[in-house]
Formats: sequence, C-alpha cells, structure tokens
Amino acid sequence: MTQETNNLAADLWALADLLRGDFKQSQYGRVILPFAVLRRLECVLESSKSAVLLEAAKVEKLKIAEEAKEKLLRRATKRLEDLGKKGLSTKKKTKRKFRNS
Repeated sequence: MTQETNNLAADLWALADLLRGDFKQSQYGRVILPFAVLRRLECVLESSKSAVLLEAAKVEKLKIAEEAKEKLLRRATKRLEDLGKKGLSTKKKTKRKFRNS
C-alpha cells in the first residue's frame, strides 16, 4: 500500500474511534446496525412519502378506526404494496432535512 492509502486508513480508523465514543468495539455494531436499517427504510420509502403525507392529512380528518386509516394510507402508493407491512411515516422531517437545517 502507498503512504497515502495508509494515511487514509489511519484517518478512517481514528474517525471510527471518535464516532464510537464510549462504546466498546464489540458493542459498536449493536448501535450502528439499527440506524443503518432505519436509514435504508427511509431511502426506500422516500419516493412515496409525499403521497402518504397528502393522504394522511385527509385521513386524519375522518372519524374512522385506525385500521381503516392505515388501509387508506397504504392505498396512497403502489410502492408500499411491494414492501408489505413495513410501516408508514407521517413525519414531515427526514434525517436529511434535519441535517440541512
């Protein structure tokens, strides 16, 4: 490996140690993995988010059971049918928006 590659690797490991904080190296995966899964789900659902939010505003005004509301939200997009029951996010801010604000 070149010196530049070695320096990059050392910098990455130092950054990982910094991000790990008080966690032991063996505990790091238990902390990072759930966040990685949540981020992946957020990315997958991003294309349908606006349709779900629009439908959620309409559905909230209806006086129907929660199960019926969920069914109406699932119909708001074809994408959710492919994912099964992964859950619906009606929060308007995403991690990306928090980062940029």
